[in-house]
Amino acid sequence: MCTSTLDLGIDWGDVDLVVQIGAPKGSSRLIQRIGRANHRLDEPSRAVLAPSNRFEVLECRAAVEAVTAGELDGGDVRRGALDVLAQHVMGRACGEGFDIEALFDEVRSAAAYQDLTWEEWERIVDLVATGGYALRTYDRFRRIVKFPDGKWRARNDDVRRRHRMNVGVIVESPMITVRLAHFAGKRSAGGAVALRAGRKLGEMEEYFFEMLTPGNTFLFGGEILKFEDIVEGDVLATRSSDTTPAIPSYAGGKFPLTTFLAARVRRILHDRDRWGELPAQLQEWISIQERKSIEPDEMLIETFPRANQFFLVCYPFEGRLAHQTLGMLLTRRMERAGLKPLGFVASEYALSVWSMEDPGGADIDALFHQDMLGDDLDAWLEESALMKRTFRNCAMIAGLIERRLPQHEKTGRQITFSTDLIYDVLRSHEPDHILLEAARRDAGEGLLDIRRLADALARIKGKIVHSRLEDISPFAVPVMLEMGREPVFSGDAAEAILREAEEDLVRDAMA
Repeated sequence: MCTSTLDLGIDWGDVDLVVQIGAPKGSSRLIQRIGRANHRLDEPSRAVLAPSNRFEVLECRAAVEAVTAGELDGGDVRRGALDVLAQHVMGRACGEGFDIEALFDEVRSAAAYQDLTWEEWERIVDLVATGGYALRTYDRFRRIVKFPDGKWRARNDDVRRRHRMNVGVIVESPMITVRLAHFAGKRSAGGAVALRAGRKLGEMEEYFFEMLTPGNTFLFGGEILKFEDIVEGDVLATRSSDTTPAIPSYAGGKFPLTTFLAARVRRILHDRDRWGELPAQLQEWISIQERKSIEPDEMLIETFPRANQFFLVCYPFEGRLAHQTLGMLLTRRMERAGLKPLGFVASEYALSVWSMEDPGGADIDALFHQDMLGDDLDAWLEESALMKRTFRNCAMIAGLIERRLPQHEKTGRQITFSTDLIYDVLRSHEPDHILLEAARRDAGEGLLDIRRLADALARIKGKIVHSRLEDISPFAVPVMLEMGREPVFSGDAAEAILREAEEDLVRDAMA
């Protein structure tokens, strides 16, 4: 029994069997995990795959077929990171120094940086040399200088020593303290009320709070809380009575479904000739789905009422990260359209949004238009804590902020305070700073999966099928169950409530 660390390799010869709970999310990952069993020269590896819902049965089948066919998946080719490039420049300056044109040609010979422009290159060198326009007046950001022989080198031995103490591109995911906040003082002219940090409730990975904006609710420590703000490394939250809070999750458990495997799952689902090969339960599930709703070639969107609310469920099959980003942007659009969205939940295969008004009569094509990746995305990034946290990582990798110093090591709180201050200065005085650009690119290609979402929106354009239902469909059951996956109560009563909710959903869907 272990976490996804199993992918990385555990060479114990007496492991006889691997039990994969849930779907593997990729054929390469599945091969790595199976390979831990019977890890000896002349014995086959064995595994049992235990999918947790019907969609995962399809995913497991697709993964096994891919392994049998010898087809491996992998991450998309990414552009070279600008913060990593800044660290490389600093490293070269700590050695014999570098000629700016010769190093530019060398960097461009790497595939990841083949599209690097001279303008970007000059801005990277300027970042290492001065910190950029808004920071050049501060002596601490002047790390390299141009010598009379035309080469750039580190200013002095102290700069070299500090760089070597902080070199590296793996930034540990920090924990953040959750505190129950109290309102203090009177409401200001702008309507804001000061918050005072109170009792510590516990700690949680910062990753989860990067995806929240003020006003969102979440479950923590047995209580439903409303996210108010992040102040100096503490999450300030107040109690809430919301019945649909977000469930805290850890970054290590959120591997997205690979594009390669998602395409295989779609092919199985859309190929009527393949249905006879599936288990009887799945055949019944798909046939009832076809009778109650529809099974289109591209993307199905279903709308239906349930429990005095209205639900919109779509099935992009693009992985949890892309679906979470889609949910954030889609709820903003629904809010503007007067549909009063209350929340959303994303799975690897589907996205469910619930609202007070019926979205069935809305312009579905407009809600899912590609332009949501423009102003809507920028506005959401401005409101969330995601950009500040991504900027912090970029600043540490680029060397703008140093964690380890000759006499001591900075705490996570000190680093957050420093990077937040620099972020605010750059946002105000140099919004096109190269490190802000690096943070936007990292957020888009990593945590938000923007490229994959953009490809999906382009793929479904003009091919969306909207099905207005009177009740939930079979396909919607797995993602709807995600809403109640984490009970607020404890003990046997909670299990009974969850079982009853599941039985109600399945009964209505399969009726």
